[in-house]
Amino acid sequence: MELSYTPEHDAFRAEVREWLAQNVPAEPLEHFDATREGFEAHRAWEATLKSGDWGMVTWPKEYGGRGLDLISWLIFEEEYYRAGSPGRVNQNGIFLLGPTLIEFGTHEQKSRFLPPMASGDEIWAQAWSEPQAGSDLAGVRATCVQDGDDYILNGHKIWSSRAVFADWAFGLFRTPGTERHKGLSLIFFPLNAEGVTVNAIPKMNGHVGFAEIFLENVRVPTFNRLGDEGQGWHICMATAGFERGLMLRSPARYQVAAANLAALYQARKDQCDPSIEAEVVKAWMNAEAYALNIYATASRLMSGGKIGPETSTNKIFWSELDIHLHDTALRILGPEAEFTAPPAIEGQPLWIDDYIFALAGPIYAGSNEIQRNIIAERMLGLPR
Repeated sequence: MELSYTPEHDAFRAEVREWLAQNVPAEPLEHFDATREGFEAHRAWEATLKSGDWGMVTWPKEYGGRGLDLISWLIFEEEYYRAGSPGRVNQNGIFLLGPTLIEFGTHEQKSRFLPPMASGDEIWAQAWSEPQAGSDLAGVRATCVQDGDDYILNGHKIWSSRAVFADWAFGLFRTPGTERHKGLSLIFFPLNAEGVTVNAIPKMNGHVGFAEIFLENVRVPTFNRLGDEGQGWHICMATAGFERGLMLRSPARYQVAAANLAALYQARKDQCDPSIEAEVVKAWMNAEAYALNIYATASRLMSGGKIGPETSTNKIFWSELDIHLHDTALRILGPEAEFTAPPAIEGQPLWIDDYIFALAGPIYAGSNEIQRNIIAERMLGLPR
């Protein structure tokens, strides 16, 4: 693959870099899962991004984007991470639901939901997992029953990211009497609707990044169904493709982390076991390899290709890269890694927090065990 940029891409990078230099907050925002105040500070940042039309650069202009290609999005992400910009509180919306809505939604649905998603006026949670289904998305039992121009929703969702403070959720619901992959529909519902109860699930650090959601006779219009009734499995697999293989974990996330790791090693290599150097090099090379693979995927999609089961290989790669990268940092830091403040090296993150989060990578977005089954069956043609 020959990786080169057009003059337009170079000009775009310069524009992004200049805008971020002028607008990224000088001090880090409180984490969006920590408190309502931190969440709202990140919502305000989303509005700031939208003021420069940076909410999601690949979306059509009429829906709040810039109408640019995926290479431009990768450039934007590179500059975004390198500028130390705040985390995207609406990542479930802009990176997962948004691209799916553009592919499957009607013009009316796109006009209703995409602009406030791009501006942060409406923050989204993902409501797929259920206590009884585990990693088996086809085993969801939450139901949708049509009543005139409405659906009546009932069920129990869990591990819903951002749901504690978010405004909306997109969930998978089953027509009663159907089983497995059939009869599923993807439906949006407001989290303040009558009959919706949201209970926070605190993480180890006290942040309320997850929630369980109870739905009891929740009424929503059929307008809130994405795609045809019963098409939910097909649509969700498209969303999962964006989650696993392209947008949820952009390469810049790991390239910046690998650069931080290299700086950490250079500052402390005299105190390290000699074997650590090889691990640092491996982490840097893997981050670059992942970036090149995503550039290849973006180029293929821009040429008319589709996201397929190969996204499972991406998901395994980035989740295991993340753990290895942060584990290597902890080995360099030794006991100091457990300090509650960052190491006294300018620009370094709090590695222990990021390591703990990285441990969840092989579980969310579809457990890696499931991804290996997908690779075996759909890519290698092995028997079930």
